[in-house]
Amino acid sequence: MALIHFQQLMKLSAINLSLLGLILITSPSFAQTSASNMNNRSLAATCANCHGTNGVVVPNSGMPDIGQLSKDEMLTKLMAYKSGAQQGTIMPQLAKGYTDEQLNTIASVLGKK
Repeated sequence: MALIHFQQLMKLSAINLSLLGLILITSPSFAQTSASNMNNRSLAATCANCHGTNGVVVPNSGMPDIGQLSKDEMLTKLMAYKSGAQQGTIMPQLAKGYTDEQLNTIASVLGKK
């Protein structure tokens, strides 16, 4: 009877060891995905100070409701601010501080799906 329990324990240990190996092998890609996602969310979060969390406007704030813009609409506006084609108080200055790729990321995260 003890031998049966020992054999079952050994099988479970082998399975657990295999699962641990699988986790260790795949964790770098998971970490990269998570880090990339965190970076994308962090870029978009910079807009929250004025436009509200996730682009949901704070009532009576006087800020534009960017949460209703599609990704393409948002990117077009951001690029216009960056190029100077669109006038604004602070947005042209802020947009110039980002690369085109970063502005695309922000639009992708916040743009209405």
